[in-house]
Amino acid sequence: MVIHVCIASPSGSTAIKKKQQDVFGFLEANKIEFEEKDIAANEENLKWMRENVPENSQPPQIFNESHYRGNCDAFFEAQENNAVYAFLTAPPGSKKQKPRQSSKHEP
Repeated sequence: MVIHVCIASPSGSTAIKKKQQDVFGFLEANKIEFEEKDIAANEENLKWMRENVPENSQPPQIFNESHYRGNCDAFFEAQENNAVYAFLTAPPGSKKQKPRQSSKHEP
């Protein structure tokens, strides 16, 4: 399993830079192997991301191999739910692909 994180290195947005660093920090701390795909420095990376992301979104975008997992907000939601491994590895279309929303009616 190789996790790909599409980033934009010269992003002028401090919020995007922080999100990118938070994703990298979590993956590194948990010894999850990943590769950066800088879409700003490499046209092929940008083309690859656009072909594989369901909607036009800003980085960081997270993939398991070429399977789109979600954006950083979905990653952080999975992190809060202790479901990052399921988020990163669930087969496309599986119920585990997105973290489950809690309901007030559940015990």
